[in-house]
This record gives sequence, structure tokens and C-alpha cells, in this order.
Amino acid sequence: MKVEELATLMTEFGLEKAQMKGEDWSVELAVNPEVRGGAVVAAAPAPASSAPATPKVAPKPKVEKKPAGPTGTPVSSPMTGIYYSSSSPGSPAFAKEGDTVQAGQVVGLIEAMKVFNEITAPVGGLVTKVTAENGKLVQPGDPLLYIG
Repeated sequence: MKVEELATLMTEFGLEKAQMKGEDWSVELAVNPEVRGGAVVAAAPAPASSAPATPKVAPKPKVEKKPAGPTGTPVSSPMTGIYYSSSSPGSPAFAKEGDTVQAGQVVGLIEAMKVFNEITAPVGGLVTKVTAENGKLVQPGDPLLYIG
């Protein structure tokens, strides 16, 4: 197959890159990403054991914006257990989003081995996000809430 035929097939099928190899040669064609008019660049024949002679143009990396995570100081679970946001089902939550808490204030409970362990705020401030679900299992290091 001729190089021109390979270029025609690339255009026909909308390919951005194609490569042909023989026992002692190799040809690589690539559409120039800067010129979207179908310009094709051909590599010079090279021994099969060496890299292609044409420098490859790396595509520009796309910068993806990550969603902004919760802000503030995380209050993490010190143990495995069931997280509770209040002392009993009918009681108000120890801390919910928008509440102001003081350092040392109880912000939740974790039940482990039938013992309820108080979780206290390491810093004072506004509760910016509660990430733990009431009655759900948490693991050591899981963020329970954030204080900003």
C-alpha cells in the first residue's frame, strides 16, 4: 500500500493517526492537531527496532475543573462504628450545617462494641458540611463533618 493510499484512508474514515510497518521500515501518519484542514505528516522510513523519525506532537492536556470539595477542618472518625448525629432518634442533631460550634463541643457519637463514643470538635467555627449519614457505618479517617 502506498503512503498516499494510507492518507486517503485516514481522511475517509476520520482517523487522526495511522501506522504501517514492514520488516525493516515503519511509516506513521498523523493529522496535525493545529491545522484541522486534513493536513497529513508522513514519517521517514526507519529501522523497525528504532523509534519513528517524526517527533510526535503531544495533544494539549485538558484541564478539568474538579468540583470544589467541602472547606474547613475535617472532623474524622477515630474508629469503626455506627455514626449518630444526635443522642436519641427524637433529639436534635449535635451539629448541622450552618451551626456554630466551639472547640471540644460534642458533634456526634460513634457506637463501637455497644459503647457510645463522643466525637468532639477539634476547633471552633461554622459547620460547613456534614458528610456522615446518621445510622451508617464509618471507618477510621472518614470525614464526619467540616468546620470552617
